[in-house]
Amino acid sequence: APAVFTGTDFYQRSFNPQEYLREFYRLSDSQGQPNTFLMENLRALLKMFSLEGLRGHTLIDVGCGPTIYQLLSACERFQEIIALDYTDQNRRELEKWLKKEVGAFDWRPVVEYVCELEGDREKWAEKEEKLRRKVRQVLKCDVTKANPTEPVALPPADCVVSTLCLEAACEDLATFRSALRNVGALVKPGGHLVMVTVLRETYYAFNNQVFSCLRLEKKEVEEAVEGAGFDVRFSEVQPCPPGDVRADCEAVLSLVARKRASSS
Repeated sequence: APAVFTGTDFYQRSFNPQEYLREFYRLSDSQGQPNTFLMENLRALLKMFSLEGLRGHTLIDVGCGPTIYQLLSACERFQEIIALDYTDQNRRELEKWLKKEVGAFDWRPVVEYVCELEGDREKWAEKEEKLRRKVRQVLKCDVTKANPTEPVALPPADCVVSTLCLEAACEDLATFRSALRNVGALVKPGGHLVMVTVLRETYYAFNNQVFSCLRLEKKEVEEAVEGAGFDVRFSEVQPCPPGDVRADCEAVLSLVARKRASSS
């Protein structure tokens, strides 16, 4: 892992969204090996967004990065989506796909895979259009701020999804707990938090750059979620495929929690 935790400045300066997408978001690698990590996460997201009550008007995606995979099942359950990320080039990369610009990443194989999981592989184009239509805003956010979208104040949403974000944005457990409280404040009482978090990872690497990750245990994540005013409804751990030098994660936690009516 990097000697000093890679903070926001490092992301702004060094994170290359195109290389990141090429490295981690193709369904199979250059050797034709399946991207098990991605496929497992897509399956987990479908499972979570199929839970009872996981629907509503507005969904906020915190730390979307340059990706859309985390919204493919979610967009069937919510009417409007607001995507948030700290890094300018990530938001720009996402906009490229939303606006069908030349050079945008081709998500079709991933969309087809999710459509297949949902029962009809041929619906991929329809799903892409639905998602493009539903993403209404792409905004800058900083999870370490009490209002992550400051100076913009968003009305509380029915659901917040956050995948592989907070563990890379928080250098210690206290910051992680605080960030979860900040993110939790974006959810209305009775609304949901959906998370995909890597466990026991200290770094991930691509394009000759190494990025830090806060090493978390399942119990620490669940306690932080409870501490942010939520009750955990669903929590499942999937081991990471071994032998990947690009990251040292041991497992992935998929979690759904419901916000308590009072902030007690």
